Amino acid sequence: MLEIDSLDAFHAWLARGSKREPAACQALSLLHEPALEVERFAGSLFLGCELSPLAAAHLVETGALVICPSPRFPFPLHRAHLYTPEELFAGLEDGPEHTYDHRVYQHYLEQGGPSPSAIDASLARCLHDHAITDALREQIRDERVVAIMGGHAMERSEPEYHAIARISRALTRLGYLMISGGGPGAMEATHLGAWFAHFSDDQLEAAIEILSPRPDGAAHGEEHQDPDWLARAWRVRQRWMPERIEHQSIGIPTWLYGHEPPTPFATKIAKYFANSLREEGLLAIAQHGVIFAKGSAGTTQEIFQDAAQNHYASFGSRSPMILFGREHWTKHRPVWPLLQEVARGRIYDELLFLTDDEEAVIRRIQSYVPEVYRAELRRDKTS
Repeated sequence: MLEIDSLDAFHAWLARGSKREPAACQALSLLHEPALEVERFAGSLFLGCELSPLAAAHLVETGALVICPSPRFPFPLHRAHLYTPEELFAGLEDGPEHTYDHRVYQHYLEQGGPSPSAIDASLARCLHDHAITDALREQIRDERVVAIMGGHAMERSEPEYHAIARISRALTRLGYLMISGGGPGAMEATHLGAWFAHFSDDQLEAAIEILSPRPDGAAHGEEHQDPDWLARAWRVRQRWMPERIEHQSIGIPTWLYGHEPPTPFATKIAKYFANSLREEGLLAIAQHGVIFAKGSAGTTQEIFQDAAQNHYASFGSRSPMILFGREHWTKHRPVWPLLQEVARGRIYDELLFLTDDEEAVIRRIQSYVPEVYRAELRRDKTS
């Protein structure tokens, strides 16, 4: 179905008259479009569009599906594009609690958190998340997507944080689209690296120096709870703002963990209510590989979730799984031996890699040829 998310495209579609095919019109202001009150648009969708009451009634009566914006919710039921940091952090100058992101999180908690108390709240979240998924698919079309997964507890001063930023920056410069869970720690380092693909080594290190200082007595591993965590990141972002943003990255956070603010270094943010959709989808779209930095329970879960996707080729492909941090993944969180055992005798066994070497990570991603593994899947289906 044709998707329309600009007024120019809408008017071009409208002008086709009887030759007009059904379309999905998304998040447009259509209050002054008299054709919507008299013509027929059977089979078309009007998602999150502003419509006059007469137009909305006529469209529904003549066979269109209409989902109007609702003032009952602080978030849109449908949006045509991913969020930007400017949208999520609007109001930050008055404090983090005044941002759009925080207001939505407060509403999320008031409506029952992960188990909403009312059916309208549950439906509204589902509609919102469906729109985010659709917008995300459009954003990554024809991109070579690589994910970096890792714990929120990793601090900005840690060597691993620096290493992830450098890896992400190198891959971004090579033309890969970097994605992460969009939160603090290893996730933030991913987007910091992609952002600083526009800048020099010295500028990246200078930025981390500004980001790293912590308040006296601050709890280790809870850096995102520092009162100025977000403000420090925003200052760095504003100080090193490229004249033209040529390198994109996408953060994919969730309001389930709304106490962890998303990083403003991602250029686009696909924020979900449902963490299950976010987790599965994040790994599924990383068709050129996933790098697992040190983490705890969440990152361990993601390793085996990705292994299951590779094991069964759930999304039509198999891709590299790189565990970055030999000691962490063999001693502190010894998942490497089990992962090898799970993959033994399977084609994706050769896609597993354990290393401490940043350059080796980059070479491994570069050497991956997805067509080889798609061909292998086709042979499986015909044998």
